[in-house]
Amino acid sequence: MNAPFDSTAVLGHKAAAHPAPDHQVAVIGLGYIGLPTAALLASYGWSVCGVDVSQSVVDTVNAGGVHIEERDLDRLVHDAITAQTLVASTEVPTASFYMIAVPTPLGADNAPDITYVEAAARAIAPKILPGACVIIESTSPVGTTEKVAAIISALRPDLVVPHDGMDDEDDADIALAYCPERVLPGRIVNELVHNDRVIGGVTPACAERAAVLYTSFVKGDCLYTTARVAETVKLVENSFRDVNIAFANELSMIADVIGVDVWEVIRLANRHPRVNILQPGPGVGGHCIAVDPWFLVAGAPSAARLVRTAREVNDHKAVHTQNKVRALLEAAPEGKVALLGLAFKPDIDDFRESPALEIAHGLAHTHGDRILIVEPFTDELPGAFDGTGAALVTLDAGLRQAEIVVVLVDHTAFKHLAPQDLAGKLVFDTRGMLRR
Repeated sequence: MNAPFDSTAVLGHKAAAHPAPDHQVAVIGLGYIGLPTAALLASYGWSVCGVDVSQSVVDTVNAGGVHIEERDLDRLVHDAITAQTLVASTEVPTASFYMIAVPTPLGADNAPDITYVEAAARAIAPKILPGACVIIESTSPVGTTEKVAAIISALRPDLVVPHDGMDDEDDADIALAYCPERVLPGRIVNELVHNDRVIGGVTPACAERAAVLYTSFVKGDCLYTTARVAETVKLVENSFRDVNIAFANELSMIADVIGVDVWEVIRLANRHPRVNILQPGPGVGGHCIAVDPWFLVAGAPSAARLVRTAREVNDHKAVHTQNKVRALLEAAPEGKVALLGLAFKPDIDDFRESPALEIAHGLAHTHGDRILIVEPFTDELPGAFDGTGAALVTLDAGLRQAEIVVVLVDHTAFKHLAPQDLAGKLVFDTRGMLRR
């Protein structure tokens, strides 16, 4: 655990003439990234205030609880609250470091929506003291850090906000940087510590300032660059994965047409020393891979042709999968279908952009009570299923009642299924789980 943090030693002489901040770190947004990061920083001895617009989230955290399912997070939050190194609030405090970790959804026509980031910048601007460091972690289109700088400059004309090409970096009153998260749901706490981090400063001095926070807990390498490069890196990482998944998903649809087993094709093709095809699925989900490539497309619409096509292929795979399930339902007119899984990946409760959820929702609205949903990571179906007649059931109940079984998510809870469990049923395994 760190020794008590001296902000004046890190933030320079400009901080010394002002009152001590309320907290060393303020994390804006207590979602899938913000809460684990806040709790982890608190566990390393930082005084952290987690800020969220939801009073329910704030109350849950202050009671030592969590509102999201993530390995080790409940213990981390409980211990930090008990040690009084973490507190949650709906109000932004003064702090030495501000970390913005709010959502960045897609708007109309897949355009990036950074209104939450802009709102966070406006919320922290009145509280910033000279010497503070503002870090954006939210996945954002290139140029977002510059927009945050402009917002702070407009609201705080008394502060010199850093900008690219400053003649003298020492003239800046605050530091501003972009440092994207690069973690896997289900392993967030571990990967926050062990993964390398890219720290993009508006100026080199800003990157060094932000690195003080990250090097206090990151065991991977902290790599310095510019804010625009760091913004691009995040989008490129997830676009790379999306393009490779799209190849596997398109290959599975080609295999359907030509009548070959896609899993066998991939298994044998991957014996080539320079081939590594990923596994297909019912689509691509999650707030990163299913969203971030559109941010890259938005920045260069005419140049990002492959990235756009990959997104379209992966989005269409959910439609293709749903159509195949409809064909099975037509082949068994009185039968019910058990859809295994709603989450966007195995063993988590995260349904964001989930193709499994999209498929189940579409089928529920046309086939009502013929749809049985098995999802061990929720106690109730999302509100979108209200009035459809679809039912959330246990795995045993689903297998007992259904004539059709569709594997949409390869949760560990489903991997014990044996041939005798599925005897006499129509089976559609979108994940290749039963082969494994």
